[in-house]
Amino acid sequence: MNDVARSGIAGEISEGAGVGTKRSRPDLYYGGRIFTADPEAPWVEALVVDGPLITFAGDLRAARAAAGPERQEVQLGGPLTLPGFVDGHAHLLMAGEAQLRVPLTDAADLPEIQQRLAIRAKEQPDAARVMGHGWLFSAVPGGFPTKQMLDEVVPDRPVYLDANDYHSCWVNSPALAELGVSRSTPDPIGGRIVRDADGEATGFLEETAASTLAWPFLDSVATDRDRDRALAAITSAYTSSGVTTVVDMALDDVALAALDRADQAGTLDLRVIAHWIVQRGGSAADHLAEVERAAELARSQRSQRLRIAGIKLVVDGVIDGCTAAMLEPYANGSNADPIWDLDALLPVVTAADAAGLQIAMHAIGDRAVRTALQALEQAIESNGPRDRRHRIEHLEYVDRADVQRLADLGVTASMQPVHCDPAIISNWLAMLGDSRGERGFAWPEMRAAGATLAFGTDTPTAPLSPLHNMFIASTRRSALNPPLEPYLPHFALPLEDAIIHATADSAWACRGDGAFGRLRAGLAADFVVLDADPFTDGPEALLRAQVIQTSARGAAIGRRIT
Repeated sequence: MNDVARSGIAGEISEGAGVGTKRSRPDLYYGGRIFTADPEAPWVEALVVDGPLITFAGDLRAARAAAGPERQEVQLGGPLTLPGFVDGHAHLLMAGEAQLRVPLTDAADLPEIQQRLAIRAKEQPDAARVMGHGWLFSAVPGGFPTKQMLDEVVPDRPVYLDANDYHSCWVNSPALAELGVSRSTPDPIGGRIVRDADGEATGFLEETAASTLAWPFLDSVATDRDRDRALAAITSAYTSSGVTTVVDMALDDVALAALDRADQAGTLDLRVIAHWIVQRGGSAADHLAEVERAAELARSQRSQRLRIAGIKLVVDGVIDGCTAAMLEPYANGSNADPIWDLDALLPVVTAADAAGLQIAMHAIGDRAVRTALQALEQAIESNGPRDRRHRIEHLEYVDRADVQRLADLGVTASMQPVHCDPAIISNWLAMLGDSRGERGFAWPEMRAAGATLAFGTDTPTAPLSPLHNMFIASTRRSALNPPLEPYLPHFALPLEDAIIHATADSAWACRGDGAFGRLRAGLAADFVVLDADPFTDGPEALLRAQVIQTSARGAAIGRRIT
């Protein structure tokens, strides 16, 4: 095993083996039911916590004996306690920025989008830009956003609206001018500046046109104070919802700097495991240089709260925008090539695997999934056997033949139940337009094949609530609009299994299984107390449940027990 892989495992084991200062006496937590996500003892009556660690999990009488006479007993304030959730796929800084922008996911149509933007523009007359996020293609006439639609309500300053999937950006005329986008601006590799019949930019930037034109410019005009404020907002939102660990899936310099500042200041309540983003663009040498940068960060950037696990590659786009790479065309006859074709992808994957980095690849369409698997298969053959925890992100539609192939390669299926909420899936189904919609988001197929299934939210492309995520996972119903008919209800999972995929399995997927993810002796005291018990009250309780307390490494964060 190479140094990067060894240091990753060692860092997690050290956390689970006694990092932190012990209290003068242990705390014994009891009351309600405690689900541990530990197959050896899934339900217990009490936890004993000493410093940052659980030292005992079991029945109350044995817990009192294990804690000793100097113990402090604390009654949990709700009927159910769970392990702290591990969001297996998120974009922290981007999600924090979204917390401060105009929310558009529930905007039903263009007039509502325009109304919200006009209100924000009036409320903040001195703001240099109007920013929003989360709009759905189904809310825009014909699914084709234009600059004129935004110019009607905000003509005097730039408007930037990230799509719900964060794979495109909708802008107005002042924003195009600010970005310097003109008739002669070339399309970047893997993206498109959508143009009208006369060759003029329409205001819609797809894929890398958003990530290499709009987003770097917005990063350049934001300040450290802006980013610190955004990170504080998302940290608070997460801890209040019961999340104790986040896997960040697009780390770059500005996000790393913000996380490092919070870590140094002691304000990073979350544990963050991050993947360095390697963008398609530049030369093959540039790509390999980014892999080496990630390897160096994995060796040097290590603390109890922040470490770098590997790299992230975006192999294709999204089905909603017909930019995901499919084996068969979309309903409109179009298709999309992968952003990373195999020739470009293979050297990067092979180098990252050789360096001991975990490789996470966004692959939504079945062609992109196959390309990602081909690259991993060849890299493993080149570099020889060892413990690997590579992963493919999203896997929204996978060819049947590739499900078992994924499992046989030991690749984690990193999936997000919130992405198939029936309230937002109509356009997804329409773009496919055929029987492929009958196998979307097929979590049970991954489990049956023997793959590890790790759940996350991909926030800010979807709401971050882990409880709502569990509702969708265990019912295939909508958390946004519960009366809607469920989407493929036979793909629903038992609630216990869904929670394990969002805690223990997500921890395993980021090499944290020796440190957190279950409520078991020797692991971090990360737990969340709820005021409702969906196991006894039914799944709807997940929609109304409130978090009474989130505890990370034995310390209460977010809301506290009263």
